[in-house]
Amino acid sequence: MTDLSADIGLSSRRHIGNAVYQNSILSKDGLSERLFALLFSGLVYPQIWEDPEVDMAAMELGEGHRVVTIASGGCNMLAYLTRSPARIDVVDLNAAHVALNRLKLAAFTALPNYEDVLRFFGEPGHSANVPAYDRFIAGKLDARSRRYWEARDLVGRRRISAFTRDFYKTGLLGFFIAMGHRVAKLHGIDPAEIMQSANLREQRRFFEERLKPLFDKPLVCWATSRKASLFGLGIPPAQYDVLLGSGNGTMAEVLSARLEKLTCHFPLKQNYFAWQAFARRYPREGEAELPAYLQRGNFATIRANAGRAHIHHANFIELLAAKPADSVDRFVLLDAQDWMSDQQLNTLWTEITRTAAPGARVIFRTAAQPTLLTGRLSDALLGQWRYEFARSRELSARDRSAIYGGFHLYVKKDA
Repeated sequence: MTDLSADIGLSSRRHIGNAVYQNSILSKDGLSERLFALLFSGLVYPQIWEDPEVDMAAMELGEGHRVVTIASGGCNMLAYLTRSPARIDVVDLNAAHVALNRLKLAAFTALPNYEDVLRFFGEPGHSANVPAYDRFIAGKLDARSRRYWEARDLVGRRRISAFTRDFYKTGLLGFFIAMGHRVAKLHGIDPAEIMQSANLREQRRFFEERLKPLFDKPLVCWATSRKASLFGLGIPPAQYDVLLGSGNGTMAEVLSARLEKLTCHFPLKQNYFAWQAFARRYPREGEAELPAYLQRGNFATIRANAGRAHIHHANFIELLAAKPADSVDRFVLLDAQDWMSDQQLNTLWTEITRTAAPGARVIFRTAAQPTLLTGRLSDALLGQWRYEFARSRELSARDRSAIYGGFHLYVKKDA
């Protein structure tokens, strides 16, 4: 690892530690939090695991809107650009995610055509991707992001070379999915076989007969009872506890219920999240629906709007604190609040409320089903927002990624 890589990792750990450390380093929970921060300081999400179509429907996103969102893998940012908002501020504590988002933006502006973008981000890996990076993309990147992608990994390969293999098998999430496949195969099940299903009935049968019984296996029950086992999903210790409370007392049961939704509630042709989970790739063009940012019809719009996205290695609260009042129309928090203490929540919503324009909308997800703001946010803050309960439940059911227990939409009340 180069000195730069070490500096980037240290910077990420410092940002992430400020967000997740809630216990003493000498306690069991404190040690778990610090292990999570260490693992989370590298690439976690090669793709985002929230459904941007649900986001855009909830936000009623359109031209002129000013958006602040957490970056993650960047698929959401690019999807939002298809609606031509005036500006998107994209923030993340993780320097690897910042570098990935900047790479994606640069690729849309620098690669010659749609086919090049689809090959780079939509295929399992292609030998032409690194030469395309060197020729077209590298010169468009800021110096820090370029150094990140050109730094060497532990076996001496440039990081950008991951795009000549299968980028979506990298990162903590890629490792977590790979481990899930290995455990299933140890029990005689190949999860990829679900891709042979012709309809929802066959998908349901595969889940009930092949996948669901895995969660009763002693190895699976033991592994999922350890908080560190879910770090690969980007779930910190505090969120693990919330997620556990949404089931019948076992994490295996909770994960089985979430996998049931991913497997059985949406046709495979309409759910690219299931393709990544089971086939370990995106569908080919025409084979099934691609993510919005990789659809041919959206390429020109994203390319034209790329300059409206601004990416920051920063804390969400810090970014808002630097903005004037009434300057943001849409806020996208992903699941970040599950990590937060009551004090952090109130600080965040103080800045959200101050910067929210009339009619502003806030969306977020939670590990458990209920909104986490009730009883934790001060009445003075919460009273300025209207919780759209029915719409939230409707959109939660439509979220194809299926990982979260709840999707939530809040709308700023009229003054």
